[in-house]
Amino acid sequence: MDLFDKVKTYSRADDIINTPIFPFHRTIEENYGTYVKIEGNTVLMAGSSDYHGFAQDERVKEAAMKAVSKYGVGNNGSRLHNGTLDLHLELEENLATYLGKEAVLTYTTGYQTNQGAIVPLISRNDLIFSDKDNHNSIVQATLISRGMSMNKNQIIRYRHNDMDHLGRCLQQAPADNGKLIVSDGIFSMSGNIVDLPNMVQAAKNTGAKIMLDDAHGIGVLGRNGAGTASYFGLDDEVDIIVGTFSKGLGSIGGFIAGSKELIHYLKYTSSSYIFSSSLPPAQAAAAMTSLEILQKEPERIVKLQSNTQMLRKGLQSLGYSVPDGIIPIVPVILGDDMLVFKTWKALMEQGVFTNPAVSPAVPDGQQMIRIRLMSTHKEEHIEKILDAFSKIKSPVLI
Repeated sequence: MDLFDKVKTYSRADDIINTPIFPFHRTIEENYGTYVKIEGNTVLMAGSSDYHGFAQDERVKEAAMKAVSKYGVGNNGSRLHNGTLDLHLELEENLATYLGKEAVLTYTTGYQTNQGAIVPLISRNDLIFSDKDNHNSIVQATLISRGMSMNKNQIIRYRHNDMDHLGRCLQQAPADNGKLIVSDGIFSMSGNIVDLPNMVQAAKNTGAKIMLDDAHGIGVLGRNGAGTASYFGLDDEVDIIVGTFSKGLGSIGGFIAGSKELIHYLKYTSSSYIFSSSLPPAQAAAAMTSLEILQKEPERIVKLQSNTQMLRKGLQSLGYSVPDGIIPIVPVILGDDMLVFKTWKALMEQGVFTNPAVSPAVPDGQQMIRIRLMSTHKEEHIEKILDAFSKIKSPVLI
C-alpha cells in the first residue's frame, strides 16, 4: 500500500466543503474585538477565546509594538542559546508571583507545554492518569511518553471528572511506581470545572502528583483570575500548572509553573523548550501587559461572569439544551453534525459568528454550537446572540 493512499482517498469534508454551511477556515479580514469582518460581512464575534479582548486593547498593542522596536520580530534561536530575553525572565517572574508558584518557564505555544512537561517527567516505570475528556495536547503528550518508554500500560484513562474511578485506578497501581494525574482545569468543550478537591484527596492517598492544564481557567476563575487551583483555594496542592497566553491573556504562547527544582529540571530536559525558537518579543510583551491589566482591573472577571449567566439563562429559556455553569464556554448541544453546520450558517446570516464542534472533537450525540464570551461584550451583544438563536429556532431546529 502506498503511504499517500489515505491522502488521496480522504473525503470526510468533501460533501459539504463547497456548500454555504461549511464552517471551517473562514477568513477574518479585519478584527475589532467584539466584531470581525469575515468575507466582506461584519459579524458579532461569539467564538473567540480572547476572554478579555486583550488582543485589541490599545495598551497591549502598544506594548507589543514597543517590543518589536526594541528586539525585532523574532529571537531566531532557542532559549538555551541566543533566545532568552530579559522580557522572558520578567514575564516568568510576574507569572510565578501571580500563580503563587516558585518558578515559571515559558514556551512558544500553549500546545507545546503539555508535551514539555509530561515527556521529560515520565520514564519507564511511571504511570499517567488522564481524564478521558482531556485536551488533545495532553493526549498526544501521553502517547509520545508511552512511545519513548515502550511501556504500553503506562496510560490509565479514568472516566470524565469521576474521582471515585480515579481513586480506584490509583489504588490498583503498584505502590512503587511514580504517578502523575493530568487533567484540564476547565474542559475546553463542555466548560466543566475539574473536581479538584476530590482529586487532591485521591492524590494524597496514593502519593500521586497533580498537573492541571488551566488554559481556560487563567483569567477566568480564582483570585484575579489566577485559575482553577486558586478558585478552590488549593494552590499549594497542585504540583504543576500549565497555561496558555492565547485565551485569558490575549497573546500566544504557553507556560509551566511549579517548584524551582521542577523548572530547573525542565530547562535542560524538555525537548519542546530546548529545540524550539523562543517566544517572540511582541507576544511576551503583550502577555505581560495583559497580566498587569487583569490584576489592576478585576472587574473584568465579574463582567465575564455576568455575561455568561445572562447568555446561559437566555438560551435555556428559549428551550435550547445548555448545561448550567459559570465558565464563558457555553455549549448549545444539538447532537448531529449536519444540524450543527446548518445552525452555524443560520447564525452567520443573523450576524453572529460561533464555533461548531462535531465528532470526533466531541462524542457522538454531543455535537454542539460552542459559544465563547468576552468581558468586552456588552448586554446589547448578548441580546443580539439571543435574538439570533430565537429567530433561527423554528426553521432550523424543528
